[in-house]
Amino acid sequence: MNRVVLCLSRAIARVTGSALGPYQTAVVRIGFAATWLLFLLREYPHRQELYGPDGPWDFGLAQRLTADNHAFSALLASDGQAFFEAFYLLAVLTSVLLLVGWRTRTMSVLFMVGVLSLQNRSVFVGDGGDNVLHLMSFYLVFTRCGQVWSLDARRAARARAEQERRPGADLVGPALWAFIGVLLVAAALTGRSGGGWLVPAVLWGAWAGAALRWAVGRWARTAEPRILLDVVADVLHNGALFVIMAEACLIYATAGWYKIQGSRWQDGTAVYYPLHLDYFSPWPALADLLSANGTLVLLVTYGTVIVQVAFPFTLFNRRVKNVLLAAMMTEHAVIAVVLGLPFFSLAMIAADSVFLPTAFLLWLGGRAARARHRVLRRGAPDLPAARSPEADEQPRVGFGA
Repeated sequence: MNRVVLCLSRAIARVTGSALGPYQTAVVRIGFAATWLLFLLREYPHRQELYGPDGPWDFGLAQRLTADNHAFSALLASDGQAFFEAFYLLAVLTSVLLLVGWRTRTMSVLFMVGVLSLQNRSVFVGDGGDNVLHLMSFYLVFTRCGQVWSLDARRAARARAEQERRPGADLVGPALWAFIGVLLVAAALTGRSGGGWLVPAVLWGAWAGAALRWAVGRWARTAEPRILLDVVADVLHNGALFVIMAEACLIYATAGWYKIQGSRWQDGTAVYYPLHLDYFSPWPALADLLSANGTLVLLVTYGTVIVQVAFPFTLFNRRVKNVLLAAMMTEHAVIAVVLGLPFFSLAMIAADSVFLPTAFLLWLGGRAARARHRVLRRGAPDLPAARSPEADEQPRVGFGA
């Protein structure tokens, strides 16, 4: 009995004492922000037809649909052209800032608003990757996804090194808070909160939480209020991280079990057919080459089902899980090229990244840092090293003396 109590107390301390998976959540943040950013940039010339007020799914149809399903979309606050252009550019900007990790708490909220608003404006645009991005953008709001690999982490490390513990000195945070507060109040007063109650409640909760955290950091005389807020933030982060992992497992489990029920998946020919659809054949020659080998089609068909069904059950075996994870990421990379679904594949790879081992992420981060250092060093001019005044008084020796 004492052992059970001890294990339970350790688990509670671990969940409430720290934000788990900092590198995994950072990769998820970077992956989904990059996916949405690339999608917005690629579709920028076609933004009017996809989400604009003059698109086939016009403003009136979108209003009628959201009135029935209570979906959130800030784009339904106005059908003006200037408002749409400003909102689209804001969605691009928030994706960039979330990608680099600048004010991640605020940017994750604005990122969610951009994703939900554009996708719910035209619900018939996109593929399965949009559904994953739709869900993950909501979950990211509750995570502390800027602990590492972000400008926020660099700023926090610099502040600790300089021993500058002055929360009231930050002017950008209160300015963003005030700006978002004005928008929320204006939306509430005009009745244009976007439909439904869940997303506006999250927005108001995040806004009030930011104000409370700033006030505690500025005026609290003891450390207990800050510790309490950190515990609440850690619990929300760990809960959201668990939901993200469960969502990814649910996606693969349901996809795998539904495939088992299909006759084409049972006889091993299911992969053959999408390779010969014009919509999913950007490289017809490559599709013909892959589908020409019946054994390869059979192995890929059965292998896809096996991996998807088995993956949730391998989470307790690290080695098997890593092998299947690599197989699934490779499969999505192939889908991106062969079937012409890059954003669906990027969204799924970003969701899969939550299961990557920390040691691999640290190795990957070290390689990226060294590569960045070499690039910056190659582009910087070679300057002579600084010398002390005492060194100038000594005779010069060596080459060029």
